[in-house]
Amino acid sequence: MSAAWSTPTLTGRHVRLAPLCEHHADALRAAAADGALWTLRFTSVPGPDPDEAEAYIAAALAQRDAGHALPFAVFDGAGDLVGSTRFYDIDRGVPRLKIGYTWYAARAQRTALNTEAKLLLLGHAFDALGCASATFETSHENLRSQAAILRLGARRDGILRAHMRHRDGTLRDTHVFSILREEWPAVAAGLRAKLEAPAHVPTPVQLHD
Repeated sequence: MSAAWSTPTLTGRHVRLAPLCEHHADALRAAAADGALWTLRFTSVPGPDPDEAEAYIAAALAQRDAGHALPFAVFDGAGDLVGSTRFYDIDRGVPRLKIGYTWYAARAQRTALNTEAKLLLLGHAFDALGCASATFETSHENLRSQAAILRLGARRDGILRAHMRHRDGTLRDTHVFSILREEWPAVAAGLRAKLEAPAHVPTPVQLHD
């Protein structure tokens, strides 16, 4: 994978996104425990069992090494690891990508962190990588995530019925949303306005994959 398509470090006032590494396992395990996020069957997070964080990171890095994903560790303004997200299903020929596998510790949810993280991720996708589109997918059960994605300025593309299975094996319909390159300036302006508002109204956390 060329340097342009390597995992970058993206830094803002409220969040820092850094390449996910093996040494993040303990902090990732602790972040997932804040809110017992593994109990949400529509979210891809490391569970409470031994070595699940290591396995989660290994799978993400295998996707990266195959050229399919760029996984991030998410740090809050104090420098604490509070979750993870990634670019995935990357097609450099278009180019296009998806943003997902997003989850945050309970203490980081409904803060400016998520709004700024999406601004940084989308900015990198469109401005640095020249993507034609960025896509978000989430479960039919995750109404909060669907609403959050729409508030970003994404448009609903459709529903993939019986598309995959949740963690517990139940079938999932996948709701698909996207932002196009020509829509990005308006989306960026909206996200910046949210961050600069005197009383920041956070974008609800998108716990999805």
